[in-house]
Amino acid sequence: MRLYILPNLFTTGNLFFGFYSLVASLKGEYEKAAWILFIAMFMDILDGRVARITNTTSDFGINYDSLADLVSFGVAPSILVYKWVLEPFGRIGWLIAFLFVACGALRLARFNVMASNEKTKDFVGFPIPAAAGLMASYHIFATHMLSSLPYKLLAIVAAFFMFTASLLMVSRVKYAAFKGELSKKGSFAVVLASVLAVFVIASEPYLFIFLIFFGYYLSGPLMLLKGREEALSEGVKENGL
Repeated sequence: MRLYILPNLFTTGNLFFGFYSLVASLKGEYEKAAWILFIAMFMDILDGRVARITNTTSDFGINYDSLADLVSFGVAPSILVYKWVLEPFGRIGWLIAFLFVACGALRLARFNVMASNEKTKDFVGFPIPAAAGLMASYHIFATHMLSSLPYKLLAIVAAFFMFTASLLMVSRVKYAAFKGELSKKGSFAVVLASVLAVFVIASEPYLFIFLIFFGYYLSGPLMLLKGREEALSEGVKENGL
């Protein structure tokens, strides 16, 4: 079996920081755990890019990446949220956390099968790194900007995000993959959006990080609703109504 070292080193980095985040959560260092997850995401982005650039993509690397992703973006964020706000809910709390892990594993398995059998420009289901980012960014946002709200309310919102993100991961809802489209067209809009993004990051960084993942989380269902409305409208026109 041929092993390609460079991309797998980044995958190992992803796994390392995912495990590090898990340890931080168990020690009660929740914000540290959340920020470490973003480092794991960066490593996850790099391993795929490096594999494609160097033409060292392999079945071993794909499966290793999925196993690392399950730890970093499935187990680590579920333990983070469970220890932070879900533990007082008892059985319901740990079942919601387990659902996130289980749906993440199913999402990764389906992605690997589809990657070899189907070619699509969109992701089918909410990507597990984005689901982890949603939970991590919500913790940071809630800690810094919603600390005056009742603890129970923050816990209920976290449980809602985790439950719905779990279902979206195993759904057929499509999410944009951003595979180079932004660099080919709409360049002025991208530049303008980038300038606005820098402004928002500088003024409210905790809010902006959460809004990125929250906006992506909503984009799938919104695209689905838009597609159904367009299909319904076309059907009405064809029937002459």
